[in-house]
Amino acid sequence: MKDTQKVNILMVDDQPAKLLSYEAILANLDANLIKARSGREGLELLLKHDVAVVLLDVSMPEINGFEMADMMRQHPRFQKTAILFISAVRMSDLDRIRGYQSGAVDYISVPVVPEVLKAKVSVFVELHRKSRELEHLNRELESRVDQRTRELQESENLLRERADLLELASEAILVRDLDGVLTYWNAGAEALYGWERSEVLGHAVHERLDTRFPVDEASSESTVVALGRWEGNLVQKAKDGREVIVASRQVFKKEVASILEINRDITAQRQAEEALRQTERLAAMGRVAGIIAHEINNPLEAITNAFYLLRNHPSLDDEARYYAQLGESELARVGHITKQTLGFYRESQHPVNVPVAEILDDVLELQGRQLVMNKIKLDKAYFTAGEIRGFPVELRQVFLNLIGNAIQAMPDGGHLRIRMRTRWNEATGKPDLRISICDTGAGIRPEHAKHLFEPFFTTKSTKGTGLGLWISKGIIQKYDGNIHFRSIPWKGRNLTSFCVVLPGASPALKGLEHAHHAVGDETARASVERA
Repeated sequence: MKDTQKVNILMVDDQPAKLLSYEAILANLDANLIKARSGREGLELLLKHDVAVVLLDVSMPEINGFEMADMMRQHPRFQKTAILFISAVRMSDLDRIRGYQSGAVDYISVPVVPEVLKAKVSVFVELHRKSRELEHLNRELESRVDQRTRELQESENLLRERADLLELASEAILVRDLDGVLTYWNAGAEALYGWERSEVLGHAVHERLDTRFPVDEASSESTVVALGRWEGNLVQKAKDGREVIVASRQVFKKEVASILEINRDITAQRQAEEALRQTERLAAMGRVAGIIAHEINNPLEAITNAFYLLRNHPSLDDEARYYAQLGESELARVGHITKQTLGFYRESQHPVNVPVAEILDDVLELQGRQLVMNKIKLDKAYFTAGEIRGFPVELRQVFLNLIGNAIQAMPDGGHLRIRMRTRWNEATGKPDLRISICDTGAGIRPEHAKHLFEPFFTTKSTKGTGLGLWISKGIIQKYDGNIHFRSIPWKGRNLTSFCVVLPGASPALKGLEHAHHAVGDETARASVERA
């Protein structure tokens, strides 16, 4: 590629050493690397060059990164220029929000991982390169439309004589009168929509294609007639029922009272954009994990030490010492959560025998106050000790999330039923442990069901992170188990049941099989009073 064809990357940092390191990392991207040592110099270079992406240091004297980004967004030429912030200090949530409001597309923390920096920059370089190519193609397409419009001035017959040229176009090209009746339909339209020419000529095109306009159809028609042209995206249906999205360009010629349309299929492009957004959401998990680890781990050690000293304080009686130990164990679970969000942390300790019944009882005791406040009646029955090999911290997190969700789904009262039993698995020749958690709460809408275990999907508005069920499913899958749910109407209410299946359960311990507990408000209230 010639230098005149290369895209430009602007690197702004007040430290020359960093600029040299960025230049070394990005040297083989086949792009022009432009360096600026201040925000003022960066703005001057922006006015002189067409820049694809800006690597911008947050902390700089005179004009910092946020201020430079705000100035860029105020200039119409740079409103869509990609900005990657690079920060050597820990960024708060407010700083990140301010950065995104200033137009940042991503953050990169120091020390910079060369492969990550190169991969992210290369994406925006390629997008800019493709955008320039598309602009060139659009100019060519507009030129062709203008040329065809001039031909329409001579009459529709002249257009038909030269229709063989239009047949070569991959876009769907059609001509219709002001009533929407088709008079021309090229091979590109046949390929895109599946309708043969003989099936659509003489028919109203938008009725046949079931067209959905970005505004109402009458407004679009009046615009193309009044201004002579209209551009926008349309959603239409092909003959086989497929929904296609087209970028439509329409030109009105008063002399022949006809409208020429050129429709380009952008369905795949929109799907790719949606996939990119989903990928970006997953990439954001890494940033969230970093925030959690930084914000929680720093004060966690001091609090843990305080609980350790409190647990052994001579002034505490046995019950107080028990609850101090319980609080200390919960702090350990908080620390473990931060590691799990960094990629399902694999504990270095060996797995131990975990009595799931005790895990469930611990979780229910911690939720006792909320059960009373929500006037929820608890019914639990353990038909096995539920002992498996695993990690108690992980399993406690799973059941705390599931039981907590069930309680939150019943703010005005209801029933919470928990069952645990073993079932023989014919495929493995071993027993499986099955734990079901059922509630009579708000239920799960059908449109939400397929997204329930996706990261960042939540039905709790701003109160939920959308990570609880996703992390829980990942933990259960580590045990080669599975988690599934059902939500159905039941006696005028909704019944929602989550079932956790864990393989390799040990046989029931003597004295615990058929243990059944029906817990109402009084029992739950007593649990709270002991706390």
